[in-house]
Amino acid sequence: MNKSDVINLILKDRKNTPKTHSTAKFAPSNIALIKYWGKRDNILNLPMTDSLSLSLGNKGATTSIEIIDKENDEFYLNNEIQNADSPFSLRLSAYLDLFRFKEEHYRVRTQLNIPLAAGLASSACGFAALVLALNDLYAWELSLSELSILARLGSGSACRSLYKGFAWWQKGIHANGMDSYAIPLETEWPELRIGLLIVDGSKKLIDSRSAMERTVKTSQLYAMWAHQVAHDFIVLNEAILDKDFVRLGEVSEHNALSMHATMISAWPPIVYSNADTVNAMHAIWELRKQGLELYFTQDAGPNLKLLFLEKDSAVVKEHFPGVEIID
Repeated sequence: MNKSDVINLILKDRKNTPKTHSTAKFAPSNIALIKYWGKRDNILNLPMTDSLSLSLGNKGATTSIEIIDKENDEFYLNNEIQNADSPFSLRLSAYLDLFRFKEEHYRVRTQLNIPLAAGLASSACGFAALVLALNDLYAWELSLSELSILARLGSGSACRSLYKGFAWWQKGIHANGMDSYAIPLETEWPELRIGLLIVDGSKKLIDSRSAMERTVKTSQLYAMWAHQVAHDFIVLNEAILDKDFVRLGEVSEHNALSMHATMISAWPPIVYSNADTVNAMHAIWELRKQGLELYFTQDAGPNLKLLFLEKDSAVVKEHFPGVEIID
C-alpha cells in the first residue's frame, strides 16, 4: 500500500472543491518523552514502537494555503520564497501531489517560531498545520484520528502535533497504517514546565529520516530498543496519572539517552550532541545532586529540553539564563 491508497481510504467520496479562498492554521511543536526512533514502514512512516509526547504551547508553525492560477506551486518559509528545487519545496510539493485530483497548484506560507531542522520538531508542526489547513480549505470535516494519519504521511511525529498537552502515538499493527495515529491523553498538569535550551540553532548535519534508517540497519543496541520503550511507556504513563514528577523526569531522560546510545553504536556513528550539549548535561546532573528536581530530554539535534516544575522556574532561569520556558 502507498500513500495515495491511504488518502483514498480516508477521503473516499469527498470532493476536492475548495470551500474558501485561503485559510491558515497553527499546530504546536511536540517533544517526545518516550521517543519515536525507527520505522517498520519507511513509505507510510509507521513506527516500530509507541511514543508519547508533550506539546510546546504556542511554539510551532502557522501555515496558510491557497489555490493559485499558476503552473507551479509557491512556497514561503518565514516570509522568504523558496527555490523550487530546495529540499523544503521538494518535500512539500511531493506531499501536495497526493491531493492534486484536479492538478491544482498552491501557495503555501509557513511561519515558524522555532529553529528549523534543529531537533525541535519543526517538520512535525509544519505538516500538522498544513493538514489542518487543507481540511479547512476543502471542508473535509475529517476526524482528528484521520487528520493524524494524513499528517503522519508527511512527517511521522506530525501525527502528535494536532494536540495540546500529552499525546500518545499508537504504533498500530496493520500494514496499511490505519490504526497508527495519535490520541490525546486526558490529563492536565499545569505545574509542569519545559525549558528550551538552544545550544545550536543551525540545521543538523544528518536528517532524522537518514539517521533512523542507519540506526535500525547497523546498531546492535537497537534490538533492545522496543523492549525498553514498552517498559518506559508504562512507567511514564503511570507517572503522568500520579503527577509523579521525579519518575517522569527519570524515565524521560533515560529514554532519550538510550535512543542516543543506539545512534552512537550505529556505523558510521551518529552523534548529535556537541560540547555545549554535554556541558549542559553535566550542569543538570550537578544541580540534581544539590537537590534541584531538574531533568532533560534530547531529540535528534544538539539542543536540550529541560523538564521541571513551575516552583523551580526562577532557579532554572538563574542557572540557564538563555532558557526559554514554555508554560
